[in-house]
Amino acid sequence: MAKHDLVIRGGNLVDGSGANARTADIAIEGSRIVEVGDVGGSGHREIDAAGALVTPGFVDIHTHYDGQATWSNRMSPSSHHGVTTVVMGNCGVGFAPVRPTDHDLLVELMEGVEDIPGAVLDEGITWEWESFPDYLDFLGQRQFDMDIGAQLPHGALRVYVMGARGADREPATPDDIAVMRDLTTEAIQAGALGFSSSRTLNHRSSKGAPTPSLKAELDELLGIALGMKKAGRGVVEMISDFDDIEEEFSYLQQMAGTSGRPMSISLAQGISPHGWRKLLGKIERACDSGLVMRGQVAPRPIGILLGLTTTLSPFTTRASYMEVARLPIAARIDALQDPERRRRILAEEPKPGFRRLFNVMDGGRKLWLMQDPPDYEPSPEDSIFAEAERAGRDAWDLAYDLLLANEGKNILYAPFANYAENNLDCCRDMILHEHTVMGLGDGGAHVGTICDASFITTLITHWGRDRTRGAQIDLPTLVKNQTHDTARAVELTDRGIVAPGMKADINIIDFDNLQVRAPEIVHDLPAGGARLQQKADGYLATIVSGEVTYENGEATDALPGRLIR
Repeated sequence: MAKHDLVIRGGNLVDGSGANARTADIAIEGSRIVEVGDVGGSGHREIDAAGALVTPGFVDIHTHYDGQATWSNRMSPSSHHGVTTVVMGNCGVGFAPVRPTDHDLLVELMEGVEDIPGAVLDEGITWEWESFPDYLDFLGQRQFDMDIGAQLPHGALRVYVMGARGADREPATPDDIAVMRDLTTEAIQAGALGFSSSRTLNHRSSKGAPTPSLKAELDELLGIALGMKKAGRGVVEMISDFDDIEEEFSYLQQMAGTSGRPMSISLAQGISPHGWRKLLGKIERACDSGLVMRGQVAPRPIGILLGLTTTLSPFTTRASYMEVARLPIAARIDALQDPERRRRILAEEPKPGFRRLFNVMDGGRKLWLMQDPPDYEPSPEDSIFAEAERAGRDAWDLAYDLLLANEGKNILYAPFANYAENNLDCCRDMILHEHTVMGLGDGGAHVGTICDASFITTLITHWGRDRTRGAQIDLPTLVKNQTHDTARAVELTDRGIVAPGMKADINIIDFDNLQVRAPEIVHDLPAGGARLQQKADGYLATIVSGEVTYENGEATDALPGRLIR
């Protein structure tokens, strides 16, 4: 009988192809799966998976671990959610290419766009590179708990080529565009998985400056597209406000057509319940014409976490709150318990810079106390407004008390996307559409305001088991969406399926008890920086390249993850 390195016995295999579950063994030799079915040979190690769900490792194509990957071996929170491959460098922000004189500018951009503190980045990043191939070479020497792929970010590229003119969003000259085209080809040929850009006013540096790529003109986009065409591979990731949807989508469609490369575009429901359908309709027609374009979508609301431990609270920018906002938590609670300060805070209005988020909360109608485990499809009857109304109180008065309770650790949840109708029916439609792909989790980013790297566990549990406020989705479809489909969306064909010859990236899951835990603040970033961490129960084992990296939620010593080139 053959002797394998690892054999997983008798699991309930959902293999990523979309096929129904079946009972099967899996034999692994080295980093590859060699046999699936009734494995006769034994393993140097065997795992009894009877009664457990077995899936391919999850592939998350939208993260921001560009800095974290330079100082840490572990890509958490993603590693707590069965993720075995991540793609970073999204939204046009990253740290290469870069001239030594522009380090601070890229830090300010990442700090503002992705809420990663500048002090953390200054302490953690060693800047041992200049070109994008140099950056890949640096990452290529490191070991991780999962595989990592990188994309060339438009913001960094533009500043590298144009200097202050690029940062100030001046039009690129033909010479600028020629250099950007050549550097794009160079980056893809060196191993970048693709190119990303941001065209949204929501993305600003920590000093308030719009992202360098905001108004890049069509000739610049097409020049970069020609660079990708010359490289002959790579994908494009875009985010845009689509204020003029006709012109903007035309730009992106021409970019996809010129490059001949697949493109994904961030897609979510905003304040308008059905506006996203217009963009998806344009994606459909583009695909009908022969292009490969996808909407990149989320399985739940995208929401801000507010509290005393997070970056923002419901009372941020109110003068009497800001007087004590930077005090240590115990001292801040003492100060906030002062009746006169409480009266002043509740009487004050938020400043204009906070008005948009204040409006999102809608007087507490779009604000919920986060439970453990969290409810990501909360009922309007459980909102802060509804709770306060039943008690005959003002919603902000109740929110104030909730923030002071539980030693100041309570977190309030304010969804700003995918929840215009107080349900997730829009997400279900997006998940099931043929021209969408799962993404937008932003692992590694928004460290004090958003914690959506757990999207993946929510996708499997909420839609595959727990949803009560509408229809669910079958588990084989959900697993395929987060494994095979995400891998193929970034042209990774060696993973995402449990089959002989495929990379041995596998999850073994106690599906009945799988659940997301509530997010919490931890202080484990460089310079003592704080971030939101979110774990999960039910992941029995996560395997990367044939090595067990996590068992029962705890890290092993194995670091088989490598840079994907």
